[in-house]
Amino acid sequence: MTDVRFLVRDDGVATLELSGTGPRPHAVALVGRRARAEGRMSGRGRTWRASIALQAARWGGPELPLPTGDYSLVIEPGEATDTGLPADAVPVTLLRTLRASWDGEHVRIGPPVNPAYDSGEGQEALERRYAAGGGDLENAVFFESFYGRNAGCNPLAIDRELARRAPAVTRYWSVVDLSVHVPDGAVPVVEGTPEWWRARGASRLLVINDWMRRRFARRPGQVVLQTWHGTPVKRLALHRPGFDPRRALAVLRESRRWDVLLAQNPYAAGILRKAYAFFRRPIWVEGYPRNDVLVTDDGAATRRALGIAPDARVLLYAPTWRDDREEIVDFLDPAALAEQAGAVVLVRGHSRTLQPGRDAVGAQVIDVTGFPDTSLLLTAVDALITDYSSVMFDFSVTGKPMYFLVPDMEHYRGELRGFYFTLEDAVPGPVVRTQADLVSALRDGDPADYADRYERWRRTFNARDDGSAAERVVARILDQGFVRGPE
Repeated sequence: MTDVRFLVRDDGVATLELSGTGPRPHAVALVGRRARAEGRMSGRGRTWRASIALQAARWGGPELPLPTGDYSLVIEPGEATDTGLPADAVPVTLLRTLRASWDGEHVRIGPPVNPAYDSGEGQEALERRYAAGGGDLENAVFFESFYGRNAGCNPLAIDRELARRAPAVTRYWSVVDLSVHVPDGAVPVVEGTPEWWRARGASRLLVINDWMRRRFARRPGQVVLQTWHGTPVKRLALHRPGFDPRRALAVLRESRRWDVLLAQNPYAAGILRKAYAFFRRPIWVEGYPRNDVLVTDDGAATRRALGIAPDARVLLYAPTWRDDREEIVDFLDPAALAEQAGAVVLVRGHSRTLQPGRDAVGAQVIDVTGFPDTSLLLTAVDALITDYSSVMFDFSVTGKPMYFLVPDMEHYRGELRGFYFTLEDAVPGPVVRTQADLVSALRDGDPADYADRYERWRRTFNARDDGSAAERVVARILDQGFVRGPE
């Protein structure tokens, strides 16, 4: 029976150590849904030890703490005889960058929130302190993207331009845990920690792309810029099917938290204003900062990071999430598609499927759901396969072919969400119901058949996606004094 313990190495890295008697195992690894960590083995026959740093690097990025979740201990015994998993539980241990425990079956990794605060009473105490306010506002921005699951989208592009234009501004990033890679020079703050509550209350500007979580108490002089995360395809907020008074109240309360709303185009501005309780504050129609790289980046660096040859054909499958399931839809077999289309297939689940899902696997398949920046993926692919995702309005900046795989269109239209327009009549690419039809369209279809529709689409939705949206947005932020720029 092996022994297990958690510790922090001298270099500050959180570590799991396993030990046993006799010959050492061939290999030991910690395997989760989105990440794995390999053990470093030592021992000369009487005893053995495996040291597993609780961190991982992906796509050429830095070593970061493991994402929150359950991990299996996988032991390849080789000649070892003492490889039974430890039965005794190890309670939650705070290890600076994360917390870990062993329950007899799994290693459980969580964010580095002190147990004293990780409770209803602890959070209530922090909320009360936050709501009480006090102190001056900092010349700082509090960024949050998709509830802290990544540091991307429009907030990332605004961060990069703000760092260039006003490097003295402090940039906090709200993250669910420290596995989230934040931009250079930014300060990660883990949700629920005292530091998170303090940064949220002290920053002059909050830049978000979804609803705000937790209690919000606006300090005098504090501004909220809601960038949102896409031109709407599916109905949202007050436009969702069925009337729910609680939802209506929540929408009204949320929209009143925002001081400025960013829209990609006039069409989106009109929908968002109405869907969010006739939002009466300013809407900036400036294009999407996240799309600047689609004009300025050729995708070569992203291909290298993903290990894809420059001349390979690359398809990106990026469906939206469904209200009636947690994980990515299973309408497509990516390994079969890779073989049928002679391509590398990237699979990008929605941010809401990141934690409950697991990486897709297969020959010529790369799961990029956890890749930090969707926009960089769009630069690196030759065609997009999607359904009702707003990624269609971003990818069209590139002018590359799009395909729409929609086996559940009637269910989605009639029961889940509904649409703002008829997809079959509007989208600039084939609408197909099966993988076989998708393969036929990829093999035999001519993108030129959609050239006129594509041109109209881009005039309507991409007129301001010219590579300078972040520059314009940051200029307005500084001109209006939301934060102080250089003298």
